[in-house]
Amino acid sequence: MGHPPKGFNVGGVVRSADEEHRAATPLELLFDLCFVVAVAQAAAGLHELVLEREFTDGIIGFCAAFFGIWWAWVNVVWFTTGHDSDDVIHRLLTLVQMAGALILAAGVHDAMVNRNFTTMTVGYVVMRLGLVPLWIRVGRDQPAHRDRCLRYAASITAIQILWCARLALPDDRKMAFASFAVGVVIELLAPVWAERKAVSQQFNGGHLAERFGLFVIIVLGEVLLSSTIAVQEAIEADGVSMKLLIVAGSGLVIAFAFWWGYFARNDEPEFDRFNGAFFWGYGHLPVFGGLAAFGGGIHVAIEAVVGHSEQVPTERVAALAVTIPIAISAAAFAGLMRITGSEAERRAAAVVTSFAALVVVFGLAAPVKVALIATAIAAVIGAIVQNQTVRRAVAVSSA
Repeated sequence: MGHPPKGFNVGGVVRSADEEHRAATPLELLFDLCFVVAVAQAAAGLHELVLEREFTDGIIGFCAAFFGIWWAWVNVVWFTTGHDSDDVIHRLLTLVQMAGALILAAGVHDAMVNRNFTTMTVGYVVMRLGLVPLWIRVGRDQPAHRDRCLRYAASITAIQILWCARLALPDDRKMAFASFAVGVVIELLAPVWAERKAVSQQFNGGHLAERFGLFVIIVLGEVLLSSTIAVQEAIEADGVSMKLLIVAGSGLVIAFAFWWGYFARNDEPEFDRFNGAFFWGYGHLPVFGGLAAFGGGIHVAIEAVVGHSEQVPTERVAALAVTIPIAISAAAFAGLMRITGSEAERRAAAVVTSFAALVVVFGLAAPVKVALIATAIAAVIGAIVQNQTVRRAVAVSSA
């Protein structure tokens, strides 16, 4: 099935999972840009709370905020890979969801630092409800998919009512955490429940691989932005120094090496199960989240070595703020390679797993500058070895 016709009155469509040369549309690219702001806000909130020694609040707040950002984004990706009509109604409702993403981004800082979830919840609900009429019209126009589409529409609507009701709960930390955890579990289970009524595979592996790759670039862009802001602040306070160059340069090398390693994949993911897209989608949450937290960690590390702010983190806190997030991201990526990758990628996953373990050791044992330099060197070596492992295996299989 080719690209659906453009213009008025296209309606709900079903795209083939085997459609070739499927690329992200300009609307999808614009949609992704809205999440740059939200990811940057989450990383900035984590940085602020770590500096204030509010480690538990920082970690929980970041995880909660990033889950909302990722889940709102990934559900749109899942819908468009199977039902992107690119007609007027689809575009207008996508713009509504983009407005919701920006409202969500505006509320991230208040949610993380002040535990005021109102603005972020409103933005999240606007985003999620923007999908409901799109699911309904696919169900209307594609009778074979009606049950599945109505399950999506009903579950999204019901869950958003629960998120709004959560705002009325007493301001109690335990209750807030418990209610959020319940909401997350329900959110994650809803698509699995809806897809039980699917009559065919709707997830295009090539399209999903591109869309998730684009989000990796967005999160890496946040890392570069956070590093640049931190360097600017340090230069304005103390000027250029060797220790600043070491930390900033190492962070840059790590970001580049992760890009190299992630895009060393030689093909689209292999969805060997009917709902394989869920493994791919859910497995990317720690990949994305770890990279975003790494951006905040670089900011913390620069604060530690330059010491120009009133709240200077310890060497160990700074080292862990950088190494733990990148280790989580690398380990999650290795898991994805094992589950959805080719035979060559499954072999290369061992290299990535070893890198993740090494990075944790660096964070626990070494001063921040040494930990960063060692992580940067290991990241470059790991990316090169992983890339060569995949290339050699592909060459052998093609011979």
